[in-house]
Amino acid sequence: MPGSNESRSIDWPHATKPHRNYPRTAPARPPAPHASRVSKAGLSGILGRTGTTNVQGEQVQKLDDFANTTIVNTVEAGGHVCVMGSEEVEGPIQIPPQYPQGKYVLQFDPLDGSGNIDINASIGTIFSIHRRLTPDGTPGTLQDLLQPGSDIVAAGYVVYGSSNMMVYSTGDQVDGFTYDPGVGEFFLSHPNIRIPQRGAIYSINEGNYHGWAEGIQQWVDWIKTPSENKKAYRLRYIGAMVADLHRTLLRGGIFVYPADTKNQRGKLRLLYEASPMAFLVEAAGGSASDGHRRILTIEPKELHARTPVFMGRASIRGRVSRSRASASSETAPRSARTRRSASGTSTSWQRASRRHTPGGLSACRPPRLPSPSHAHRW
Repeated sequence: MPGSNESRSIDWPHATKPHRNYPRTAPARPPAPHASRVSKAGLSGILGRTGTTNVQGEQVQKLDDFANTTIVNTVEAGGHVCVMGSEEVEGPIQIPPQYPQGKYVLQFDPLDGSGNIDINASIGTIFSIHRRLTPDGTPGTLQDLLQPGSDIVAAGYVVYGSSNMMVYSTGDQVDGFTYDPGVGEFFLSHPNIRIPQRGAIYSINEGNYHGWAEGIQQWVDWIKTPSENKKAYRLRYIGAMVADLHRTLLRGGIFVYPADTKNQRGKLRLLYEASPMAFLVEAAGGSASDGHRRILTIEPKELHARTPVFMGRASIRGRVSRSRASASSETAPRSARTRRSASGTSTSWQRASRRHTPGGLSACRPPRLPSPSHAHRW
């Protein structure tokens, strides 16, 4: 019969429902109302701004507010979560006392890519799940929220595009599920996603070029310039991290959002965007760094901390990290550089590159870069 699971198995012969062993804490239901409202946004009176600003100082879109409220209202009564954190809310979101206090912590960006809402381009929802640190049965606290990405137990995102897809991982592998509105379920459509080692796309907002440090500028010039040994990478930039990284996961390449003169600590939020996506990228065989260290090792000091982001195929990510380090090392006194060289002591970025870059430091070694006048802004 139309709409039955039997007929759907013919339409999607290779698709299966999410595995029954996946943690029930993953918000598999909230994306459905999100997807429905997103697809009817132009008819539902929820396009445009609310007239308020969020904790980031950004104009709040009506769909941002709807998405945030939907997730909170759906999750708070489930009994699995003790506290939540949202990009749209300044402080911890407590679970009302009439509901059970769960064992997990949910953090999320309710609607990533808000600037794409009014032009009907791809947007998404990003989330991560931690185990609580405070005693069971008590209200969750800020301590539960300020955990590094290395302690994430599950993370994922939902991208609202030509189809609505949830990409999810508990650390062992990354799987993609496509939403079937006829059944009202997500079906496994992209099992065991792995980042291709030979990508051809780089994703970065080149409108910020003149605000970057010189090492980043030279890396961008290098990656888009053909030579005898390589083809030029192609630029693709949607303006929503969830959509740009979704493409990177499926097609390879690299996604970069460095610090600049306006956002000297980076623009993307560590807890709500960078850490969940880094968890997925590493689980898919890629690398995720702030240019000096793994994003998953960064200890958050505040809920809305920001960070530079370099994610994608490990060897290309390794080169941009080394480009930054080479340029910054030029600003150090010669005696200090000589001591480091003579001692043979590896810097942190060298050790990270050896661990996470195929071929170690020999892969894609950059030219020596001149000293940037504003390296202190990196």
